[in-house]
Amino acid sequence: MSQYTAPNLSIDAANGTTYAYRRYGKRGTVPVVFFQHFRGNLDNWDPALVDDIANEHEVILFDASGVGLSTGSVPRSFQEFGRDALAFVDALGLTEVDLFGFSIGGFVAQEVALQRPHLVRRMILAGTGPQGGRDMHGWIDEARAHAMKDVQGEEDVLYLFFSPSQESQNKGKEFVGRIFTRTEGRDTTPDLAARDAQAAAIIEWGIRDVAKLARLANIQAPTLVANGDNDVMVPTVNSYLLAGHLPNATLSIYPDASHGFLFQYPHEFAGEVNAFLAAGARGPR
Repeated sequence: MSQYTAPNLSIDAANGTTYAYRRYGKRGTVPVVFFQHFRGNLDNWDPALVDDIANEHEVILFDASGVGLSTGSVPRSFQEFGRDALAFVDALGLTEVDLFGFSIGGFVAQEVALQRPHLVRRMILAGTGPQGGRDMHGWIDEARAHAMKDVQGEEDVLYLFFSPSQESQNKGKEFVGRIFTRTEGRDTTPDLAARDAQAAAIIEWGIRDVAKLARLANIQAPTLVANGDNDVMVPTVNSYLLAGHLPNATLSIYPDASHGFLFQYPHEFAGEVNAFLAAGARGPR
C-alpha cells in the first residue's frame, strides 16, 4: 500500500469528531503519527517521503477537527490542537507513538508531548519552532500574501516551500506533481474558515516570549529537529532554539532549502528519519 492508494478511513472520537485518516506501512512497529502543515490535508503529504518511512514503520496520517474530511470545529489554539490530536490517538487505542510534526504540525507535536509525555517514544520536528520563538509573530509580507491567498496554486507552493535556486524550484515542481498524482479518494481542501482559525492560532503561538522556551525542558523524548537553511515561514533560527532547549535533541539542516526541505530531499530525509526511529526501536506496547 502507498500514499497513492491507501484508503481514506474514519473513526469516531469521544470529543464528537469523526476523524479522517490513512493508516498503512509496516505493522508491528510503533506507529508514526503525522501532523500536517498550515492549510494542509491528507493529500499534501509527499508520497516519496511517507512511503519510504512506511517501508520500515507503520504511518498514520490524519485531518484535525474541522480540516479536510474530518468533522467538528477547528481548534483555536495549539494547546487545543494538542488535545484534539490526543482525542484521535485515544480513538485508535494507541498507547505508544512516534510523532512527526511538520510546520504548525510541529507546534501540535510539542503540545502532545507536553500534555501526555508517556505516550511519546520519539519525535521528529520539521520546519517548525517553539512557542515564543523568534520572528514567528506573523509572516513577512510576501510570505503572508502567498500563505493566505484564497485559492492557492503551484506558484504559492514554490515560493513558500522551496528556495529561489533553479534546482530547488525544479524539485518543487516534482513535489507538486507527486501530490497531485492521486486521483481517486482525494481529501477535501480545507476551507477558508479553517485557514483563518489556524492563522489565529499561529499568531498566538508566535508572540515572542523567551520564558516559553523553558517549557521545552519537559520534553524528554529523543527528538530529531530538521529544517532547510533558509525557511521563510518558520525562520530556521527556531530550529536552533528547539535543538538548544530540548534535553535530548539532534539538529539537521539541509542546504539550499526552505520550509519544504523534507519534500525537496524526501528520500534523504526519510532515510534520516528511519535511522533515528530505529535507534530506539522496540516492540509496541
